[in-house]
Amino acid sequence: MTRTPPAIQAADVEKAFGGTRAVAGATLRVDRGQLVALLGPSGSGKTTLLRVIAGFEAPDAGTVEVGGRRVAGDGAWEEPDRRRIGMVFQDGALFPHLTIADNVGFGGPRAGRVRECLELVGLADRAKGYPHELSGGERQRVALARALAPEPEVVLLDEPFASLDAGLRLALREEVAQILRSAGASALLVTHDQEEALSLADTVSVMRDGAVAQAGTPEEVYGRPATRWVAEFLGDADVVPGTAHEGVVECELGRFPAERRLGGAVEVVLRPESLAIDASAGRGDAIEALVVGRSFYGHDQLVRLELPSGLRLRSRSLGFPAWHPGDRVRVRVEGPVNVLAAPVG
Repeated sequence: MTRTPPAIQAADVEKAFGGTRAVAGATLRVDRGQLVALLGPSGSGKTTLLRVIAGFEAPDAGTVEVGGRRVAGDGAWEEPDRRRIGMVFQDGALFPHLTIADNVGFGGPRAGRVRECLELVGLADRAKGYPHELSGGERQRVALARALAPEPEVVLLDEPFASLDAGLRLALREEVAQILRSAGASALLVTHDQEEALSLADTVSVMRDGAVAQAGTPEEVYGRPATRWVAEFLGDADVVPGTAHEGVVECELGRFPAERRLGGAVEVVLRPESLAIDASAGRGDAIEALVVGRSFYGHDQLVRLELPSGLRLRSRSLGFPAWHPGDRVRVRVEGPVNVLAAPVG
């Protein structure tokens, strides 16, 4: 049985500008029909990697395949317009002098495809209008329709929501994800927004210093981060020192099974939602703590706690009951913990 090649396979890609290595041995895979988020802080190399995949930059080393075809590396090179890639840029990049329909049809798609794509993004009734007549969100939906019109192997989206206000960004990103899935498209989304990546993508690839530090489902990279840096980049995380032996880790918060078979000094990485405040104070596995701060958000609260050792942790829970600085409480772990080898030195 022949295995279908992935929509994108980038292997050991390197790219330098002068003395700066923007991409340093990055490997990335996008399976067909999958939405992958390429997530990282500014300067991590994510946009450069996207540009190498698109053909706007040539890699110094490594290879890129699109739909099973080698398009860059090891002597191969295909120009961007031959890679069957659709692009959606941050500002949409529409042609102001062309109608909406002409913008979508600019790449010469098959007959009837323009209307199909405009219907897919909910703008068929605006086909004769012009970009300046649309809202920012509508322009990005037109840009997506244009990217989908030539029926590409993959759609690349480079921070497509970054220029929009927060309310519109939230609504549009959910619409765009639904449109891509309805179209059965394979897509790579570049973003620096952790919430965006975790909420939309099938797979999240986290970049740091030009390489992919971890790739997996949103649940995997958030719940089982490979490194402390990944844990702290993807959300709030506190670290408790501990020791591990034969699959069990012991720390100030108690004893827990450890998925990783580690021995000796370890770091227990704990999300605030995994630390519960025990109102009854009746659980034997709870330990005393002092409330030293609280931030109330209505739907939930973030309580800052100090353990007997002086170590400070955070607990996130529903907004009630309310806790206040000076309260003496008991806390316990009620959720997953992640155990990592402690750094040497």
